[in-house]
Amino acid sequence: MRKSLCSLALSGVLAVAGSAAFAQTDTAAQQQSAPAQSAQPMHYHQSMSPDQQADHLAKRLKLSADQENQIKPILADRQQQMEALRQDQSMSKSDKMAKMKSLRDDSNTKIEAVLNDTQKQKFEQMQAKQQQRWQEHKQGGENGAAPANSPS
Repeated sequence: MRKSLCSLALSGVLAVAGSAAFAQTDTAAQQQSAPAQSAQPMHYHQSMSPDQQADHLAKRLKLSADQENQIKPILADRQQQMEALRQDQSMSKSDKMAKMKSLRDDSNTKIEAVLNDTQKQKFEQMQAKQQQRWQEHKQGGENGAAPANSPS
């Protein structure tokens, strides 16, 4: 009986150690096969690709295929410029943030030029909500407190 219990315990330890080793091997394999962008630090929220953003806008704003095709290059250009800014080590953080805001504003203006009046209104509401969420997230991160609308 004692021998069986020791065998069972040893089997359990080996099973746990084996699964942990497998998980480490699997994680290492994923990291090696991951694209170069994963070498960058992980962000709180993984950004959508320009195609995913365009699809999202198409659904939310009921865009026509022509509108979606006009918006995709605007989003792709914005993403490319944002990535170049992130890589630029010569700018201060505050200068980068100001330039990123300018890029967002400029691309939003270009997107709005493609939209009809109803879509523009909804797009502006979406942007306002996103800005509010960002401010709440930023306030929570600066002082360690939860966002103002979080339940206590």
